[in-house]
Amino acid sequence: MRGDQRRSEELFSYVRLEGRIPKDHPLRAIRALVNEVLAALSSRFEELYSHTGRPSIAPEYLLRATLLQAFFTVRSERQLMEQIDYNLLFRWFVGLSMDDAVWDASTFSKNRDRLLEADVARKFLATLLSLSKVRRLLSSDHFSVDGTLLEAWASMKSFRPKDGSGEPPKGGRNGERNFRREKRSNETHASTTDPDAKLYRKGDSQESRLCYIGHVLMENRNGLAVAGDVTQATGTAERETALDLVDRHRPSKRRITVGGDKGFDVESFVHALREREVTPHIAITVICPRPASRARPPSMDAPYVMLATTSANAAANGSKKCSAGSRRRAAWLK
Repeated sequence: MRGDQRRSEELFSYVRLEGRIPKDHPLRAIRALVNEVLAALSSRFEELYSHTGRPSIAPEYLLRATLLQAFFTVRSERQLMEQIDYNLLFRWFVGLSMDDAVWDASTFSKNRDRLLEADVARKFLATLLSLSKVRRLLSSDHFSVDGTLLEAWASMKSFRPKDGSGEPPKGGRNGERNFRREKRSNETHASTTDPDAKLYRKGDSQESRLCYIGHVLMENRNGLAVAGDVTQATGTAERETALDLVDRHRPSKRRITVGGDKGFDVESFVHALREREVTPHIAITVICPRPASRARPPSMDAPYVMLATTSANAAANGSKKCSAGSRRRAAWLK
């Protein structure tokens, strides 16, 4: 028998918000850890806020909402507030009831920025890693470092000469600007909307973009991030920040290992790790001689290049010889 479509709403709801979240939802375990960390930081929050004046948004709400924004890649605070308003899962994780009003996006952003300026995010991560439930998952001997580009919220049309010259964008909300054949560099140009963003690219075959670099230090037992940072995009930022992350997080004075991709294959970086009694495991670019028994394809003019992941011991000693097994794994690259 076909059921009727009910068009009237009930005046009261008898199902708790807690009961609408599945028992095995991943956010349940995360929320338990977050609540434990926030309880430990309560005294720190008391020091940051004044005892007089109008109450602000509770720091517990701010941090939980910020975590949701990162977990679900919510692009803006305005979209985050919309999600918290109608998404029951988001409301439950943040700690709001069904009837609680959601904050204005600008108010939320200002309150959160003031909180993060007090270095609360770093203390939050440190407290989380110190929990016994988390600490037993972490390795204290083997780590890896890496970096990634974080695209700035600035258009390439805003990257204009510092001296004020250059053709301005045409009128309108998103005016066009012709910058063809214009030589642009970070020394002569800067973004008018985000002056800290730098023009940078990771490789020769990739486009240059206004961006920053995000850095992360991971332990190798479960691949969990244990430290991170964001810096301006420069050619040495990854290596300099990697050393800083190792110094800040190193659990003890005993020898540890640190792995990295070929972007860290620089002699000064390897020596800096060795001075800290850190064993480097770096991916190095090795140019191998072409085997005499293998004819060179006439359509390929590129050298015989191989990428090999090795310990940096050989790199530090200047040894870049190729074994027979390495040559078998090598490939012709254009």
